[in-house]
Amino acid sequence: MSSETSIVPRHVAIVMDGNGRWAKKRFLPRFFGHKAGVDSLVKVVQACIDRKIEYVTVFAFSSENWKRPSDEVSGLMGLVLAAVSRYLARMGSMGVRIRIVGDRDAVSDKLRAAWNEAETATQHNTKLTLSVAFNYGGRWDVVQACKQAMRAGVSPDQLDEAKLSQFMAMSYAPDPDLFIRTGGEVRISNFLLWQVAYSEFVFSDCLWPEFGETQLDAAIQEFRLRDRRFGGVKTADAVAALGA
Repeated sequence: MSSETSIVPRHVAIVMDGNGRWAKKRFLPRFFGHKAGVDSLVKVVQACIDRKIEYVTVFAFSSENWKRPSDEVSGLMGLVLAAVSRYLARMGSMGVRIRIVGDRDAVSDKLRAAWNEAETATQHNTKLTLSVAFNYGGRWDVVQACKQAMRAGVSPDQLDEAKLSQFMAMSYAPDPDLFIRTGGEVRISNFLLWQVAYSEFVFSDCLWPEFGETQLDAAIQEFRLRDRRFGGVKTADAVAALGA
């Protein structure tokens, strides 16, 4: 196997889109689409572990999603609580570390407690870090990082990209190598704006509850075919090494 065909992204970010449309196609309430989406997430996380991917970050609930109908928002909150209860032990046994990314102020005490439990119970796991972006927005992330930097006494002369990155919500993880969005939409939707500056984007028409190993492998294969130069030019030695 050549080095190129064995390459996998270290960090995969996913916008899990299409749950509502999946349910509508089956004449079901949207809630059932979100429930099926959670089941898909667990399967995809296991597939990522099998492929030695170290970080997966998923967009579960954006700061704009509060505009959705109140019954759907309420159902999503309940689903998160149920998912923590149902899948926490399983995720732990899979070696997954769970981290929640986003503004926690707007959610209930009960939900915050469930998140804390999930993070604490899995904090020593090392196979894969699953970051769940909930009540998250990329612009919020930049603003909160700036506020933290100011509170820390960082002067304008000291502030550069590397310094600000230390205050971003996902400072513990490398930037995503691969950004996947399902559901046929072709946009970022305010997700990880700072972190995806040099990510490779793959947009899939597959609705998220139908996304599985086959679609993941197709996205990884597309990633492998990309020429990642990060604004530079590959040297002859680097090109030769990939063909070895």
